Amino acid sequence: MEVSPSLLAADFLNLRKEVEMINDSHADYLHLDVMDGVFVPNISFGFSVLDAVGKICSKPMDVHLMIVEPDKWVAQVRDCGAYLMNVHVESCKHLHSTIQHIHQAGMKAGVTLNPSTPVVMLNDIIQDLDLVLLMSVNPGFGGQPFIRHTLEKTRRLRRLIEESGSHAKIQIDGGVNDRTGAELAEAGADILVAGSYVFGSSNPHERIDILKNL
Repeated sequence: MEVSPSLLAADFLNLRKEVEMINDSHADYLHLDVMDGVFVPNISFGFSVLDAVGKICSKPMDVHLMIVEPDKWVAQVRDCGAYLMNVHVESCKHLHSTIQHIHQAGMKAGVTLNPSTPVVMLNDIIQDLDLVLLMSVNPGFGGQPFIRHTLEKTRRLRRLIEESGSHAKIQIDGGVNDRTGAELAEAGADILVAGSYVFGSSNPHERIDILKNL
């Protein structure tokens, strides 16, 4: 299992220390949630923070844009050092075009589905994607309980990927811990995003290793 700790749950008064902790861990990526207060009911951080983190982060940056019109910011996300740019299907008017722009900018391309958005929405784009993120909580705030329906949704997405010949990885974000992580691994997930489970622990390295060994 691959693990992408979510910076949203980090101690922002000690951000360098938190990023360096991830650098020294067995995490595979660093997950960064950009929220605009419009697409989701919260504001997190913007490109100044992304740019600063990019200067010290040695892990691939997995940037998740919870914003309206994400296609306007492809070049700026790239310039911050992002490895992957992830956009919501619900916020893109022309999703295929946005995915093309992300790839042309030299990044991997991901698409996120909110809890109520069905997997079938990806039928005509799945072969162009490097990653699909299933939200297992409603986007906008950390610490929410895991939505159990995500397990069956993960299985449906795994079937779509296999039947289409896509190489997209399945990422899950929301309410991830050792118990839900084990269930998600069984359902076919490839990458687990974990916020409070990692950063809220007195031993975050151990928590990352627990998830990686699922």
